[in-house]
Amino acid sequence: MIDLQRVCYVRLGTRDLEGATRFATDVLGLEIGEVGKDAIYFKSDEREHTLCYLEGDPRDQAVAFEVGSRAALSAAASELERLGHAVHAGTPGEAEARKVRDFIAFDDPSGNRIELVWRPAHSGVRYHGERDAGITGFSHVGLCTTDAARDEAFWTQVCNARVSDRVGDAPLLRINEVHHSIALFPTDHPGIQHINHQVESADDVMRSFRFLSERQVRIVFGPGRHPSSSAKFLYFEGPDGMVFEYSSGVKMIADELLYRERQLSFDPKGFCEWGAKPDVAEFRS
Repeated sequence: MIDLQRVCYVRLGTRDLEGATRFATDVLGLEIGEVGKDAIYFKSDEREHTLCYLEGDPRDQAVAFEVGSRAALSAAASELERLGHAVHAGTPGEAEARKVRDFIAFDDPSGNRIELVWRPAHSGVRYHGERDAGITGFSHVGLCTTDAARDEAFWTQVCNARVSDRVGDAPLLRINEVHHSIALFPTDHPGIQHINHQVESADDVMRSFRFLSERQVRIVFGPGRHPSSSAKFLYFEGPDGMVFEYSSGVKMIADELLYRERQLSFDPKGFCEWGAKPDVAEFRS
């Protein structure tokens, strides 16, 4: 079984690198960690970067997960190849571009590009956002799935994810104590469905709601509270149609023996106990 430790970073292609940079800093509240020739790296916590915008096709996306050792990375590559996944072994140059010592890349069963990385770089400089959004770190991703049952089996049987809750057929999967690091949303195409950053408090969620509304950033869901993770949330649209989320107060699951997954309805009340209704395609029945 592939032991994923935590979600590490997201890589997003964009036709407008300058505009994406303005959004990431001035709106989202991240800090520029490094400027490359065709890529800009952004910090949201103690890591060297958790988001990278690349000059290119917006359909070029990848999400990375950390593994614990080079041996674990090699074993993961062997297992994925045994199961029929085409595995790309990262070159030293590609690893340097990702701020990791080594990595492999493959597509999950829906076609989402996944990278498994070993020894991602941590920064000796504390994160300080360009605006005070209250961000405490990059927390989870939503992924599109073309077959939720098949992909759930991949993440829970090939990898170490466990189902925390389901909203309809959409499983919310944990790989550590955090309620979920991966959420799978049924649709007809692959892709990153949303990107989550945790913020310190519900006050930060509401402050950002006012901030984004005043700047006419499109709010697509919330403010609200998820009945699954208990987190207060706000979803909004960024460059190239990517959806970003702030949330605070996510549930931690410390006792695996006592926790039991729950089934929530795939409708507004299954997503929000405050009554907010989503304007997100993958959240609508």
